[in-house]
Amino acid sequence: MDHDFCNADGARRIKQRIEEYWRERGFDVEVKLVEAGFVAAMRSARTDVRSDMVNGFPSRRGDEPEGRTRPRTRGLIGVA
Repeated sequence: MDHDFCNADGARRIKQRIEEYWRERGFDVEVKLVEAGFVAAMRSARTDVRSDMVNGFPSRRGDEPEGRTRPRTRGLIGVA
């Protein structure tokens, strides 16, 4: 099934999509797959997708160009 993201193949597809999305926008994110093994409640094995992002955005890195530390958050209202 193409839309099953809970198995190992689906987790790899999600990992690839996340990395490609941020690479196209000039950011380098680290995404890892962690095999969780069999989970009785799910009655199957589980693969977790983990990243170095914070709240869905790439974290700051020392190798980023000057002045470009996080993606723009258009549409969000700042609270003073």
